[in-house]
Amino acid sequence: MKILLSIAAFSAMLSVVLGAFAAHGLKSKLSETLLNTFQTGVQYQMYHSLALILLVILYRQMPQPLLVYSAGFMIAGIVLFSGSLYLLALTQVKWFGPITPLGGLCFIVGWALLLAAALKGGS
Repeated sequence: MKILLSIAAFSAMLSVVLGAFAAHGLKSKLSETLLNTFQTGVQYQMYHSLALILLVILYRQMPQPLLVYSAGFMIAGIVLFSGSLYLLALTQVKWFGPITPLGGLCFIVGWALLLAAALKGGS
């Protein structure tokens, strides 16, 4: 869990750095549409970084493998969803676009696994 918490903290920190980079460094370089695309990646990265921290806390209360799998899917979602949006906005290479829904699917599976863990265990 220490590794997972470290990944979550790093990811949250990185989302703040990337958000600031977008607001200050990319504002004059990207169209509004591409800047919004980049910012969407930042938002989803932060949301899911916080979700990872929640999963660490929940695991300490209710140690279930489903929570670890949930975290794995959320990490994959951050890499695929947010990563593809960053690359799409920065490079404008269109083939990064089809990767984004795979990341979204990983997010959905991660949340579904959290739901399953909640329904399965604990108090």
